[in-house]
Amino acid sequence: MPYRVDVAGAGGDAFDRLIELGAIDADSLPDGRVAAVMPDNVPSEQIAGALGLGLEHVTVSPVSARDAGSVWVLGLRPVRVGRLRIVPAGMATEDGDLQLLDSDAFGTGLHPTTRLCLEALDELIGTTRPQTMLDVGTGSGVLALGSLLLGVPRVTGIDTDPQALDVAAKNARLNQLDGRMRLVEGGADAIDGTWPLVAANVLAAPLIEMAPAVVRRVGHHGHLILSGIPSSAREEVVDAYRHLGMQHVGAASSGPWIGLVLRSSW
Repeated sequence: MPYRVDVAGAGGDAFDRLIELGAIDADSLPDGRVAAVMPDNVPSEQIAGALGLGLEHVTVSPVSARDAGSVWVLGLRPVRVGRLRIVPAGMATEDGDLQLLDSDAFGTGLHPTTRLCLEALDELIGTTRPQTMLDVGTGSGVLALGSLLLGVPRVTGIDTDPQALDVAAKNARLNQLDGRMRLVEGGADAIDGTWPLVAANVLAAPLIEMAPAVVRRVGHHGHLILSGIPSSAREEVVDAYRHLGMQHVGAASSGPWIGLVLRSSW
């Protein structure tokens, strides 16, 4: 089970070193400490050694899952990813913030896989100016709603979980973006049409299984962003999409997670 560490007296690169060790979530605290949620296969002794500290500088404590054991974070808090700032509902906001309700639906902006997607969306939206975007497995709607705030005129979010769609709809209304967002229950084979920009932040096995249906949703020379991929599964996922005609054009990593950017070859 993941656990929390609080590190005192670490150098300025402590945050990056914790991410390299596989931190699931990390944050710099106001008192100068660095906190992180670490996987249980990384012992505190390894953390202390990587940071050049004695074990007495590393404090270990339990951490709770955000949703049925799958999403582990230090706690809800504002987070900035590229041009986008995500704020838990009820906290003070600034113009242009994306507010998200506290819910079991995946996507608070804090998980590395979400951040990898948002960073890729920020770059692609800024350079390609897509008019529409499809979010496969929308969860809380964070990727679709973030894309609207980053400049995409209209988005579609799909999910097989009706409760997630309900949360996404509420988040859309909270941000007064519901008039520009369409929500559909089902997978990528439950809708028709193509999009110039498609994102899917789910696990590696479903990404491989749904690859044919997802690729059919990518438009002419469109882009596809995939995340939720452990580094050990990177080549398997890339191969599944390359065999369907997608070109691998970029990748980024955060701890043990990989985000991929692909482009259609047609």
